[in-house]
Order: sequence, then C-alpha cells, then structure tokens
Amino acid sequence: MSHLYISAAQKSSGKTTVAIGLCRAWRDAGVRVQPFKKGPDYIDPLWLTEACSRPCYNLDFHTMGRAEILDAFAGELHTADLGLIEGNVGLFDSIDPAGSNSNAELAKLLGAPVVLVINCHGMGRGIVPLLLGYQAFDRDLNLAGVILNKVGGTRHARNLIAALEHYTDLPVLGAMHRDDDIEIAERHLGLMPSNEAEAAEAWIDRIRGRVAEQVDLSRMLAIAEGASRPPPVSSSPLIQAPAGDTVRIGIARDAAFGFYYPDDLRALAAAGAELVELSPLADRELPCVDALYIGGGFPECRMAELEANRGMREQIADFIAGGGPVYAECGGLMYLCEAIGWKGERREMVGALKAEVRLHARPQGRGYVRLRETPDFPWQGEAGGSAGEIPAHEFHHSSVVAPDPAWRYGYDVLRGVGIDGAHDGVVQGQLLACYSHLRDVGGVGWTRRFVDHIRRCLGA
Repeated sequence: MSHLYISAAQKSSGKTTVAIGLCRAWRDAGVRVQPFKKGPDYIDPLWLTEACSRPCYNLDFHTMGRAEILDAFAGELHTADLGLIEGNVGLFDSIDPAGSNSNAELAKLLGAPVVLVINCHGMGRGIVPLLLGYQAFDRDLNLAGVILNKVGGTRHARNLIAALEHYTDLPVLGAMHRDDDIEIAERHLGLMPSNEAEAAEAWIDRIRGRVAEQVDLSRMLAIAEGASRPPPVSSSPLIQAPAGDTVRIGIARDAAFGFYYPDDLRALAAAGAELVELSPLADRELPCVDALYIGGGFPECRMAELEANRGMREQIADFIAGGGPVYAECGGLMYLCEAIGWKGERREMVGALKAEVRLHARPQGRGYVRLRETPDFPWQGEAGGSAGEIPAHEFHHSSVVAPDPAWRYGYDVLRGVGIDGAHDGVVQGQLLACYSHLRDVGGVGWTRRFVDHIRRCLGA
C-alpha cells in the first residue's frame, strides 16, 4: 500500500510533467503504479493513464464523501505496488477558507506523504521562507520532500540546494532543469490531451528519461513505502447483475472526444451496457447501437474534419430524430448543435439542436456546479436516481448562441452557468445534452438510470 502525493505551490509548476515521468519510469522498472488525480479533471488523467498503462481515477471532495474517497482509493490500490496521487492547483488552495477540500486535506485523509514540485524559475534564496511557511502552516501534513523544477542550470540548482540544506530539513529529491523538449503544449482548457498528441508515447518516454536522470527515484520509493496504510474498504462494492437485457451504447472516442471517467464506464458495463466505440472523425457509418454517449473533448480543434464527415453527422441526426436515446456532455453538446464558430471560422455540425456554438477567449463556465432535475428530465422514474441537489462540474469556453426559447431543460442550475445561467440539459425527444459533466459517485447513479432509460425506450 505504498503511496505518495505530488503537489505544488501553485498551478503550472510542472507537477503533471513530473508525475508522468515518475509513472513511466517506475512502470518500466516493473512497478505496478496506480495513478489518481484530485478533482474533476480529464486531461491529466489521460496522460497518467498512458504513462502507467492503468486507468487513472479521480478523487474529488465535491462529488464524493470522505468514506467513498477512502474506499475508492484503497480498492484501486489493492492490485498495485504503488499509488501516485497528482494534486490540482496549489497544495493549500481551496474555495473554502478553512481548506476543507484542499490537496493538503486529501493527502492527510489518505495518509500520503507529499512531495512538493516548485517552479524555481527566477527564484533564489527566497525558496527558503516559502517552504518554511509551507511546513509551518499545517504541522499535521507529512511534507516529505521537494523537487526543484525549471532550474536554470547546475549553479542555480547548487545554490538552491545549499540554501535549503542550511535552513530546512526538507530533502531535495531532484532538480529538473528547464527543458522545452518536455513541455506539453497547453491550450484554452489546460494541457493538450494525450488522445490528440500523435507522438504521446515518444513524449512520455522523453519525460521519463529526464525524470530518471534528475530525480532520486529510489529515495522517493522509500518515502512512499513509509506512507500510512489507508483504512480498509468499509464495504465491498457489489457489482450487481444487470436488471435486464444488455444494451449497446455507441461511445464517441477519438481525437475530438475523449473525456470519460473510467469508473463511470465500468459502472455502465455493470449496469448491462456493451460499449461500442465509434469515431465521429473517421467512421463513415454509425454502428448498430441502441443509444449514444458523446462525451466532452475539443471538437473545435477538429471541426473541419467533423464537418467533412457529413455521413456520420447525418446518421447521428437521424438517430436522434428517430427517438434514439442519446446523452451528450459539453463537447458532445457542441457537436450536436448546428455549427461551431471559432477564430473566424464556422463549421457545420450535426444540427440536431437548432442553435450555434461560439468559442470565447475566456471561460464561459468553469468549476463546480449544482443541479436540480426538472419535471422534463428524461430519465424520470428510473432506479438509482439521487434526490435533491446533484454535484457536477463544467469547464467550457463556448456558449450556445441564442438558445431556442422553446427548449425544455432537464436541470435547473443552482450553482454554475450551464447553458444560460439558469438551465442546463437540453431535452429533445430522448436526447439529453448539457454542459455539466456528471460522475457516478455520491449516489448520483446516472449510469444505471441511463441504461434503464434505454431499456424503456426499447420496450425491454
């Protein structure tokens, strides 16, 4: 049950790059590394999944209770040699002034020693009061060491290490030199996803090489082995047998669409779904399926190719018009609208939703949301639904231009933006399309409800 937590003083410090390199270096050494990511993130987990050859799971205080986090962590760690948790934002950052949902609190909950990645660009002896402050701020936190990142050179590294050794007892576990060759490209929603990077494997191996050369992997493993053992799983999660016939769900997965939680896909299968992958970019025909699930991604970055695949667009539009059950999130919602406009270009999309989407320089909806189902919600009456407020998240630079005033919505937005600041989840026939991303944790139970809804639509 060895594990450790990779965090930073602030975002964009390079912790994801370091975490990717650690995962691949240990994987190549025969260590079974189980990656985790704090918060509602898709992009970093895609990279960590690729680096470890194991699905990365999200741990999130907003959608999960503390007991559920512990159960998920211990359950996934059970078949691994080492757990690596990558934090989000800064170690102590939190929307709660008391820090109840911070990385530090998650590390303490998991009993994980923390390794802090510091962006040292332009920093000298001033690193000392920074780290002394981090040590003093929360004495209950196991701050086990530091990796100096974006160091200017050998002399810079030597000066930083000398200052830290003189004033602190924090071990320096590595000094990563500034290196443009291992910088993963960023765009409006963060890092470029690995499912879009054609040279992702070569990139990861290049990062692995730098980390292996400049970080003390053996010492970090020893720190992980000293981690507190997480509590035993409170109750073994039972995979219930499907309540009806298997349904075939076409799931959009390619360079334009790839934002899915692996535990949600597992829950869909447990509920009786066979997931059939399809590519709106490359496939010419819609496979024989009972329903569609079109998740998030970056359709704007591939909108010319999506427009060019007219046959697929028309078949999806016909499927929706014929009453086929469809669930779409964010990028999926964008794809189902009439067109996407970005950087002076306009490209036609599926057209099932009679409105266009426009990209903006600034986020239009970002962060945690809370939803409440309306009477128009299409999965009403299905088993496993959650009463009251539904925790979810959104992160989109796009907005729907002039949404149809006659649209019906499945959600009232209690916190967040959604489609128009008050509603989310356009309901059209058996289609539910929203900006919010759901997770099947915390009693939300969306996967079983969707599968049961599909069965009802089929008359099963």
